[in-house]
Order: sequence, then structure tokens, then C-alpha cells
Amino acid sequence: MASATLHHESSRKEERKVLAGTLVGTTIEWYDFFIYAQAAGLVLGPLFFAPLGETGAQLASWASIGISFLFRPLGAIVAGHLGDRLGRKKMLVFTLIMMGAATALIGVLPTHAQIGAGAAVMLILLRVLQGFSAGGEWGGAALMSVEHAPVEKRGFFGAYPQIGVPCGMILATFTMWILTTAIGNEAFLEWGWRVPFLFSIVLIAVGYFIRRAVEESPIFLELQERKKESSAPLGRLFKKNAKEVMLCALIFIANNAAGYLLIAFFATYVTRELGMARPPVLLATTLASFGWLIFTMYGGILSDRIGRIRTFQIGYAIVAVWAIPMWFVLDTGNIIAYFIALFVLTIGLGLSYGPQSALYAEMFPVDVRYSGVSIGYALGAILGGAFAPLIAESLLTGTGQSWSIGVYVLGITIVSLVAVSCVKETRGKNLHVEEVHPVPRGAAE
Repeated sequence: MASATLHHESSRKEERKVLAGTLVGTTIEWYDFFIYAQAAGLVLGPLFFAPLGETGAQLASWASIGISFLFRPLGAIVAGHLGDRLGRKKMLVFTLIMMGAATALIGVLPTHAQIGAGAAVMLILLRVLQGFSAGGEWGGAALMSVEHAPVEKRGFFGAYPQIGVPCGMILATFTMWILTTAIGNEAFLEWGWRVPFLFSIVLIAVGYFIRRAVEESPIFLELQERKKESSAPLGRLFKKNAKEVMLCALIFIANNAAGYLLIAFFATYVTRELGMARPPVLLATTLASFGWLIFTMYGGILSDRIGRIRTFQIGYAIVAVWAIPMWFVLDTGNIIAYFIALFVLTIGLGLSYGPQSALYAEMFPVDVRYSGVSIGYALGAILGGAFAPLIAESLLTGTGQSWSIGVYVLGITIVSLVAVSCVKETRGKNLHVEEVHPVPRGAAE
């Protein structure tokens, strides 16, 4: 009895370490990623793309967000292949350090006024490194949490790396709000914008030590013990699971596109087009992001009760219904209305994001799972959020009507809703090695 109690306590302690490691790590990585998105909407255009003119500089700044997404699949392929062979933990530590280094270096870059076109080139190269790192980050964090989870709590455990996204956004937006409030727009444009990027050094050090303390995924260790790793799991993935990869991508596009409008576009739109003051807008964005956090966690928990697919469907239905009316609320130019518009959107975003880790992990066999979830996620990010702010800006410029952006969001939400509805419910599916390498009938006789 005492031995069983000690084992239970040890298991619970390890579970807490895993949840802390995935949450802290993804929060830090997405802080790095989102601080760039925030800066792209606020300051990077005139600092790095000034010769293109005001409109051209802003479009180039939005495009620089999307460029990094194009390298996510490469990061997903490399990290997925190595993660399926060497382990989830090593890849998580590697991607964390790479993301942090790229972010910190952006904080010391010279601007166009100082060195000319070379500034934009270096900015884009570091953005590419961020994209490569982000491509491998999510899959490892998702699998570490889900593969450590009791079967009846996979949605709950899987929600932890998911809430790292709204936590990263809260941290990024709150940091921007503090700086713009404390030093003013002029000082922020001159030097203050560098501080959030340099702050990443401290966060990476914290995340590194937390992730180093987490044990390897037990299911990956089981795979190693049975010596069943494939010498080329990537080839096996596309041979046997190409459909699942594409479904993962399509399921994610609406959440990622709407999420990046929340992260990068809304604050820029209302300050530039409606003349709202930047500090209260950033504060309202930060507060609304707590809705994303709460409903993402609830989405994971709900998916353990009613299933992954049903939870996704509810979330996407909310996004679809709100996609167009949201813009009429935003266009009132009222800060309370701005908060309400964003908060209602986070309800649908959270419910269609919380179950994602568990759903994706349950869609793939263990030996290609890291590759499958990472590549599917990365492709969905390209098709969804990569150029969402750029598309939104183009629609606004071309039509002069903000609600046209809502039509775009509605269209891709319908695509994602159909895609997730094509997946058979996965809740409770066996994640272990037996699922991939069944014992041949009569082999034990």
C-alpha cells in the first residue's frame, strides 16, 4: 500500500512538472512570436521598410509575419523527424533556445535609417528562424502533455500547451501596454520597441530550466524499448497518413486566421482607422485575451466530456456567427465595444483550440505522431494565419468596408467546420505502441 501511494505521488509530481513545462515553454515561445506580430502592427513598418511609403511599409510589415509561416513546415519536418527518433524532450529544449535567440537578436538590429536595406534583410532572416522554431515547438509540447495524460483527461492535459498561446499574447500585449504608457509613443518608436525583444533572454532562461526537468514522454520510451522506431518515419507518414495531415491543416486554418487578427490586426485597425488611443486599446486587448485563456482550458475539459469533434463544432459555430457582426461593433470606436467584440470572439477561438492537442495526437500512430501533428499544424498555419493580417489589410484597402474581412473569416471557418466534421470521434483512442504494431494473429502461440 505504501509503495502504491509513493508511486501515485511520484506520478502526480511528474504530471505537474509536465504541465508546467509545456505551459511555461509554449507561453515563452509564443510571447516571442507574438511580440513580433504586435511590433509589426505598431512600429516595424517605418523602422525597417520606410522607402516603401506609409501604406507599402505597413503591408511589408504584415507580409514579414507571413514569411516566417512558410518555414514552419520545414521546422515541423526536422523537429518531427528527430522528435519521433530522439524524443520529444530534446526537441522542446532545442526549439525554445532557437526561438529565444532569434527574438533577442531582433531587439539589437539596426534600422533602415542606420544601415539601409540590410536591416530589412536581417529582420526577415531572424523571422525565418522564429518560424522554423515555432514549426517544431507545438507538436512536441502537445505530445508531451497528451502522452503523459490519463486517458480520461487527455483533453484537459492537452489544453495546457494550448493556453500557452493566449498566455503568450497576454504577456506580449501587456508588455507593449506598459511600455507605451510609461515612455510614450515617440520614445517607444525610437528605442522602447527593443525592450520586449530583449526581455526574451530572461524568459528563455526560465523556460530552459523548467523544460530540462521534465521526463521524456512515457509512450515514446515505450516505443524505444520495443525498438520499433522507423528509419524513415516521415516517408511512412505521407504514405499512410497523408489524409490525416491534410485534415489537421484544414481544421486549424480558421482558428489560426481569426487568432492572428486578434493578435496583430485589431489593435492596429482601431488606432489607425478609428483614431482610438493606443494604450487603452492594448490594455483592452490584454484583458480580452483572458477570455481566450479561459475558454481554451474549458474547451479541453469539455472535449473530455462530450468529445473533441463536438467541442470543435460548437467553437467554430460561434466564430462563424460572430465573424461579420463583430466589425460593426468594432466600428463604433468605443473602447468597451472593442473589448466586447474581442471577448466574444475568444469564446469560439478557445473552444476550437482547447481540444486540438488531444484530437491531433489521437489521429496518428505513435511512430509518426510528432511528425504528423507538427506538419499538419504548420500547414494549417500557412493556409490560415500566415497572411491573415495582410489579407485583411488588402480587403480593407480594396473595399473600404471592414465587414468584408468578416466575410473572409466566415468563409474559412466554414472550411474548418466541414473538415473537423469529417473526422471520426477520437476520444479514448489507444495511443500506445500496440496500436501501430499489432501482434500478428497466432504469433504468441
